Amino acid sequence: MQYLLPSVVFLLMVSVGTSLTFTEVVAHWRRLDWVTWLSLIIATFIIPPALALLIANLFRLTPGESVGLFMVGVAPGAPLLTRNLARQGFDMHMAASYQVWAALMVPIMIPIVVAAAAKLYGREIWIPPATLLKQIVLKQFLPLAVGMVVAWASPSRAQRLQPPLNVLGNFLFAAMIAIALLKMGPALKAITPLVPVAASLLALGSIAATLLLRAGDILVRQTFAICNANRHVGLALLLTGQYVHARNGLPVVACYALVVPLILFAYTKHRQRSRAVAVDGS
Repeated sequence: MQYLLPSVVFLLMVSVGTSLTFTEVVAHWRRLDWVTWLSLIIATFIIPPALALLIANLFRLTPGESVGLFMVGVAPGAPLLTRNLARQGFDMHMAASYQVWAALMVPIMIPIVVAAAAKLYGREIWIPPATLLKQIVLKQFLPLAVGMVVAWASPSRAQRLQPPLNVLGNFLFAAMIAIALLKMGPALKAITPLVPVAASLLALGSIAATLLLRAGDILVRQTFAICNANRHVGLALLLTGQYVHARNGLPVVACYALVVPLILFAYTKHRQRSRAVAVDGS
């Protein structure tokens, strides 16, 4: 598991990079005005962790479970589903641009949000921005840059590489989930029954927060909604273990990783049915 998750992320980020250029990323950023960007910061970095704390208190989760849920809410920008968005009718390039933006904001926003939440509970927790920046550069920006360089140097080769990289990355991701279930089976059985409900509500809240953005293009909002619910569980695991030292936090993070694909699948099917009804009605 120590090497499998980074390998999966690396392969999928290289795959995303082969279909992107820097000018495309900047062009997508320029499509949004400052009000939308401000709303996006709130929807991405403020509402999910605040919602996680609210849910944890309402459901009376244990301290460890509360911390795990909160750290999932803190960490945005998981790369694992980005490559598959185009197949579902979403804007894959806008999703990749969002992911780059979220990664750039992580070293700024996460230390502030975690420190503020710790203050509420009388604790002092500071996550060094340099540590987060290192994680983001090595695990997201570097493979993304590799893919973009390959696409720039040889577009035809990049096109040929995209499908096998994506297939291999998704196969390894499925293997990683299977291994995680085997290793954490007893721990997952020990969590409170309300934890899967709490994880589902956090995912749904992340989707709802983004759909309410001030953005004229409904496709942009729907794409951001998928990205926002797809929290960075790998980063959440790292922060939970390294800086908060919470017991029982790991199973909650794993529970979210298992629940969110089902939520996103249901959301995607609902969106497809809504579009079909709209087309038939017109």
